[in-house]
Amino acid sequence: MKIKRSPMDPLMILEISGKIMGGPDHDRFKDEINSLLEGGYKDIILDMDGVPWINSTGLGILISGFHSLKNAEGSMKICRVKERVLSIFYISQLENIFQVFPDTKEAVDSYGE
Repeated sequence: MKIKRSPMDPLMILEISGKIMGGPDHDRFKDEINSLLEGGYKDIILDMDGVPWINSTGLGILISGFHSLKNAEGSMKICRVKERVLSIFYISQLENIFQVFPDTKEAVDSYGE
């Protein structure tokens, strides 16, 4: 998993690429979220266009990040999810937890609502 930051003050967009499978991905994502919180970013958008696959451990990584942000009175929204990954969200009923948007603009605009 690779993470690229794209600031859109006061939001941070994280462009995620590669498979999210656990192991070192957990520490990398946790460190990224903690770093953003320390830098004053509480509202995060995950652009998952570059993620072809996620397993159950990867879902746990996202949930952990979601809760870290929520505990800091922030939020995490997700956009541009590939159909294969989105089907895993539906099977695991995570679409009830995560707000998922078809594109980055809609995710950004949702913060203004």
